Amino acid sequence: MIAVLGECVADGFTARSPGSPPPDGGVLPGEGLELALRVLPGGGPANTAVALARLGTPTRFLGRVSGDVFGELFRRHLTSSGVDLSASVDAKEPSTLAVAALDTGGQAEYTFYADGTADWQWTPYELDLDRLGPVACLHTGSLALAREPGREAVEAFAREAAGRATISIDPNVRPSLASRADYPVSRWCEWTDILKLSADDLDFLQPGVPLERACDAWHAAGARLIVVTRGAAGALVSLDGERASVPAPQVSVVDTVGAGDSFTAGLLHSLAAEGRLGGRLDGLDLATAVAAAEFAVRVSALTCSVAGANPPWADAL
Repeated sequence: MIAVLGECVADGFTARSPGSPPPDGGVLPGEGLELALRVLPGGGPANTAVALARLGTPTRFLGRVSGDVFGELFRRHLTSSGVDLSASVDAKEPSTLAVAALDTGGQAEYTFYADGTADWQWTPYELDLDRLGPVACLHTGSLALAREPGREAVEAFAREAAGRATISIDPNVRPSLASRADYPVSRWCEWTDILKLSADDLDFLQPGVPLERACDAWHAAGARLIVVTRGAAGALVSLDGERASVPAPQVSVVDTVGAGDSFTAGLLHSLAAEGRLGGRLDGLDLATAVAAAEFAVRVSALTCSVAGANPPWADAL
């Protein structure tokens, strides 16, 4: 069993809005204009949980899920994919909304509506190890680990959970909502076994620092396995400073939403299948880590071939 702790976000995708002039043919400012949104369930940790469950890994999601219309959407999406929601919290606050505008390459630029929403309100009372249950790995990160007021409770919970499970972190930085200081990655590495991040994350967290030097610093802080995704260029795998590159398969990209989250799921699923999760990655060698990343880039590529964060089921692989 893998537990995933973090947010579930309603992703609104902008649709074309041609506008329609009034019947008399005149156009006044603001009249005849509309913006249509297609809303899909998302949020980095929720996407990872869904992808893990669809791959066949028993997965428990720890989230604060709202009772609003978006919260019901999240519940249906997660449970229909096989995710266990028994450890989630029924939250009274509204859901977080992220409006995504896609460029010609399928990359999303987000505008967040996140003030006072359910995802960030964790308290120590809500996060104790009884809620975690018997799991081999806890994956967290993203805004739940960076955004007040719940970030301290999330970090304390993950640090305590390291005594019984492998810990995986994906910073998944959002510069519009959190500053560089909100992502103390070196401190997180003190209790983290797996650090997965993107090249964009690295550029934000360590501007101008060569990738290898950043990895070595985080290894020295405590993280054994570091994987950096690089889009069409694949991924870099670094295990205790021993490194290898993994190419990405070619794919017709519809959009890249959820690609990194699916990569994380593929990586953890493969390591779990090899019996490597549950401790401090004892016995993990570079070849096994590379094989896990090779599987992960396939999962990520399939996610990019469809719209929205819609990771593949196991039979598609």
